[in-house]
Amino acid sequence: MENPGKAFLCISNYFKGNAFLTALKKQGNKVFLITSENLKEKPWAFEYIDEVFYMPGQDLDWDLNLLLRGVGGLMKHHKIEAIIALDDYDVEKATFLRENLRTSGMGQSTGRFFRDKLAMRIKAQKAGIKVPAFSPLFNDEEINLFADNVRPPWVLKPRSEASANGIIKVYDKESLWNHIHELGDNRLYYLVEQFKPGDVYHADGLMVDGKTLFLTVSRYLDTPMEISQGGGIFRSANLQYGSDDDKAIKKVNADIMKAFGMKSGATHTEFIKNREDGEIYFLETASRVGGAHLAEMVEAATGINLWVEWAKIEDSLAKGYKYELPKVAKNYAGIVLTLSKFENPDLGSFNDPEIYFRVPLKYHAGIIVKSKDQKRVKQLLDEYTERLARDFSTVADAPEVKKFH
Repeated sequence: MENPGKAFLCISNYFKGNAFLTALKKQGNKVFLITSENLKEKPWAFEYIDEVFYMPGQDLDWDLNLLLRGVGGLMKHHKIEAIIALDDYDVEKATFLRENLRTSGMGQSTGRFFRDKLAMRIKAQKAGIKVPAFSPLFNDEEINLFADNVRPPWVLKPRSEASANGIIKVYDKESLWNHIHELGDNRLYYLVEQFKPGDVYHADGLMVDGKTLFLTVSRYLDTPMEISQGGGIFRSANLQYGSDDDKAIKKVNADIMKAFGMKSGATHTEFIKNREDGEIYFLETASRVGGAHLAEMVEAATGINLWVEWAKIEDSLAKGYKYELPKVAKNYAGIVLTLSKFENPDLGSFNDPEIYFRVPLKYHAGIIVKSKDQKRVKQLLDEYTERLARDFSTVADAPEVKKFH
């Protein structure tokens, strides 16, 4: 006997997750989406969504009490089985709704570990996981103690921003205090951390009932912070399977998920391998699929579509059957992506047979390549980086962070 369909409420105040929405609907479910009214014209997978609701503004502009009342109205006629955040910035909204409506899934306390970089560091440190030296910005004496005992450079980081948004690099105590004074009352929303030079890695996975069923590890060939601070071209490629770094990061990732109480869904976690001591340090994690088209890169390498499989995991939890992960391939893949000076860049001159995906975003030029040969992937990424930099690339100022979660 087939499981009857369930009703799922998905939240995304950015245009993403069509593959998730489509897969959830194909499992025979009702799919509701709440998004921002300024995304009405985006090509959502409307044929796979039962109803879309629009909130005024975007992200922090949302009135959570208005959101709660709206969802309460929806629940008068539909039994919502799960509330799912499709983007980093939606985690707080989803946990707020779950707490108030007493639905299953991650609550606000656990949700903090996947949004608040200060909460992440404190929790990881208590669990014996290596993190760069850090300090909250609550107490002047603690800040001075940090500055007097931790070797610079340091970085000031917003506690709940995604990626490298809002990060400020400082080199001495006087500059640190100047920046803190400039932040004013907003210092509460920041932390200071020792800058650890090294290679940055990301681990993208799927979990069910606290167990990691799938995890692939990749390295940013240019770190997100370097790109955010100085412009450039975003690149990433998956590691050699079974390499020392691959195994070390998978072990730390398992420790993180256990300590943070992650149960089921998609995860995206970042680490740095310090050049000075060779150790792996935890940077941050998120209970979502990685952005910047990393999902397509992971699919090229492994055959696993993170969005689709996450939807199937949610379906299995709602209906009470065992989720089965598809067979995992072992290819190599990489992505190169840059802001483009052209609205719709013509990438027709890139025609190697290893090309797997062309990024369809306006004012972006990006390509994902796939091969059985890891060296061939790196060769193509290097070649494409030079060509994109010469013919397409442009730089935009990083957005100023004015509102805080």
